[in-house]
Amino acid sequence: MKDSRELQGKQTTSYEGYPQEVGVELRGNGGVQSNTPASQSGRNGTHGNEECLLERILHRDNLNMAYKRVKSNKGSHGIDGMEVNELLPFLKKHGETIRQSILEGSYKPKPVRRVEIPKPDGGTRQLGIPTVLDRMIQQAIAQELTKIFDPGFSEYSYGFRPNKNAHQAIIKARDYIQQGHNWVVDIDLEKFFDRVNHDKLMSLVSRKVKDKRVLHLIRKYLESGIMLNGIKVKSEEGTPQGGPLSPLLSNIMLDELDKELERRGHKFCRYADDCNIYVKSKKAGDRVMASITQFVEERLKLKVNRDKSAVDKPIRRKFLGFSFYNVKGETRNFIHKKPIERFKAKIREITSRSNGKGMEWRKIKLNQLIIGWVNYFKIADMRNLARNLDQWIRRRIRMCYWKQWKKIKTKHNNLVKLGIKDSKAWEYANTRKGYWRISGSHILSTSLTNERLEKMGFTTLTKRLSM
Repeated sequence: MKDSRELQGKQTTSYEGYPQEVGVELRGNGGVQSNTPASQSGRNGTHGNEECLLERILHRDNLNMAYKRVKSNKGSHGIDGMEVNELLPFLKKHGETIRQSILEGSYKPKPVRRVEIPKPDGGTRQLGIPTVLDRMIQQAIAQELTKIFDPGFSEYSYGFRPNKNAHQAIIKARDYIQQGHNWVVDIDLEKFFDRVNHDKLMSLVSRKVKDKRVLHLIRKYLESGIMLNGIKVKSEEGTPQGGPLSPLLSNIMLDELDKELERRGHKFCRYADDCNIYVKSKKAGDRVMASITQFVEERLKLKVNRDKSAVDKPIRRKFLGFSFYNVKGETRNFIHKKPIERFKAKIREITSRSNGKGMEWRKIKLNQLIIGWVNYFKIADMRNLARNLDQWIRRRIRMCYWKQWKKIKTKHNNLVKLGIKDSKAWEYANTRKGYWRISGSHILSTSLTNERLEKMGFTTLTKRLSM
C-alpha cells in the first residue's frame, strides 16, 4: 500500500448538479436509460416510501454526480492504495460487476484507513479514510438520502446541508444575543463521531428509508471496520470521519437533539456536533445544561464532555471560530484567538527559512491560505487585525527573500536592482545581523516595498477584505 502523501480532503455531501462530462455509472457500455421508473419516482418526491431507493442511488445521473464530487474533493487513498485519478479506469473495467453485487447485497465495503491529525486545542482527531470506490458509493447514497431527510431537519441546523453554512449560524447566534439572550450553553460532545450508537442511528434512518437493501448497505459501511497495522479491527460504534456519508448520518442522529430543543422553545444554533443554546441568565443556563446533558446521554447514548462544555458569556466562548461582544447596544463578532494562532502557525510553516521551498511555491500557498481565511472570517470585525497581520506576513516574506539570496554578491545585486544605492547595497549585503532583524530593516522595506510585493503577486488580507 502506498504511503499517504496528503490527508484525506474534507468529504462533504454533494447537493448540486455538475456538468455531465463523462459517464461513470456502474454499468456496462449499454448504460441506463434516464427515463427509468426509478429516476421518475425520485423526481416525484416519493423518496423514502418506495422500495426502489437503491435503484435511484445506482442511477447513472446520481453516480456521475457522485464521481465528480469525489474527484473534485481529491483526498488520499484508502487501504487499497487506489488514487482518485485511477477510479474512472477501474469503473470502466469493473463497474457492472460492482453494481450487480450491490443490488444482490453481496458487496462488502473495505475497512477504512486510520489517520490521526492534530486538533487545534491539543490531542488528535481520528479520520477513517474509505477507498475512493467506497467514497463514491457513499456519496451516491448521501445524495439520495439528503433528498429524504434534509427537508425535515431543523432550520437551526447549519452544518453539511444544502443552502446552509457557518456564516448563517453566526448571524443567527448574533441575533439571539442582540435580543437579550446573552448567556450561552456551549455543549461539547465528546468524540461524537467515534461514539454514535449504530442501533440507535439505524432506527432513526429506518423511519424514512423503507428499502431494506439500502439499510443493509449503510449498516455495512458503519461496520466495515478499521485497518490498523495490517489487521482489521471491528467497529461496533461510531461513524468514522472522512467518508461522504458520515456528515449526513451525524445530522440524522443529532436531529433528535434539535427537535427536543425546539419542543422546549430554546434559542439555539447547531453546526454538526457544535451546539450553542442561548438563554437570558446563568441560572437558566445551568438548568438547561443539566437537562440537555441528561437527554444527550440517556436518549442519544452519547457523552457530553463536561470539561469543555460550559455556561458562560459569549465573549468568552468560541463558536465556529468566532466570539461575540456588545458595543453601543449592538452585538458584533470577532475572531477568537485560537483561529488566529492557527493561522499564524500556518504562515510560519509556509515562510520557514528551512523548508527548502522556492518563493513561487510560497506565494501560491500564502495566497491560497489568505483568500480562504478571509472568505471565512470576513463577517467578523477584523480590519485592524488584518493590517497587523499583513505587516507581519510581509516581513516574513522579506526574510525569505533575504535568505534565498544567500551570497553577498547576490544580495548586493538584487538590492541595486530594487533601487538601493551601490554603497548602501554593499553595506547591507555584508551585514552579520540575523535574517529576522534584517527583514524589519529600513533598507528592505524601501526596496521590497508593499507595492512591489503586490505587483509580484502576493495578496494581502486587507486587499481581500475590501473586495
